[in-house]
Amino acid sequence: MSAVRIKKGDTVKVIAGKDKGATGKVKSINAKKHTAVVEGVNMMTKSAKPSQANPNGGIIHQEAPIDISNLMYFADDKVSRIGYQFQDGKKVRVAKATGKVID
Repeated sequence: MSAVRIKKGDTVKVIAGKDKGATGKVKSINAKKHTAVVEGVNMMTKSAKPSQANPNGGIIHQEAPIDISNLMYFADDKVSRIGYQFQDGKKVRVAKATGKVID
């Protein structure tokens, strides 16, 4: 399996699946399962029993994990692959489409 180049907080665009074309911010990454949770993407419904936190119970809408292979880094209205470069002795991520340093 390839290395996970997308990190929490990145803005990504969905390139495959039912939410193709949607963009959102990455909430969490699971490197072992190669999945990510993205805000507003891959929404699912879940039935919740009544509890102290949610006394009425009911149907909850939440994001489900989506495979990282279906996501691409998105910045400056362009999708881009992510590469690495060494600058001042530090390894930094670089957007290949624009050549800009991500972090």
